[in-house]
Amino acid sequence: MPDRKTLTFLIGGARSGKSAHAEILATALPPPWTYIATAQAYDDEMRERIALHRSRRGEGWTTIDAPLDLAGALAALPDDRPVLVDCLTLWLTNHMLAEHDLDLECRRLAEVLSRPRGPWFLVSNEVGQGIVPDNALARRFRDAAGRLNQQVAAIADTVLLMVAGLPLKVK
Repeated sequence: MPDRKTLTFLIGGARSGKSAHAEILATALPPPWTYIATAQAYDDEMRERIALHRSRRGEGWTTIDAPLDLAGALAALPDDRPVLVDCLTLWLTNHMLAEHDLDLECRRLAEVLSRPRGPWFLVSNEVGQGIVPDNALARRFRDAAGRLNQQVAAIADTVLLMVAGLPLKVK
């Protein structure tokens, strides 16, 4: 049996199929599956997105809300459990809004991710392929997300770029 302690990183633009494909990969493995949600429902649009994601998941899923302590949530999981984290850019946003030390939080997360204890699937948005944002906060976010995505891609066993619902293997 192959080593089941792997990290798969799924990255792509908004509505590129990242989450749905990650769900397919996770559910190809035996349950129970853990879904770690980083979103916070601040408005109706986000509540609708969260409801859509929940509606796609059937039985066998346990959901853990970890808008800030993603490293702690991952570290507390039992070994060999398929885990889907959705998504790193929302987690990063939560830390930015809380005015936390982004470098410290990203290092904490990368430390846990470097030693997956099961098949872990991480979803993140690629935000650096568009125009340069016109305000400092958006540029700071784009830069921080780019650095985080590079850190995760460097330690991931597999990196998939999602384009129009199609996975393209990058690593």
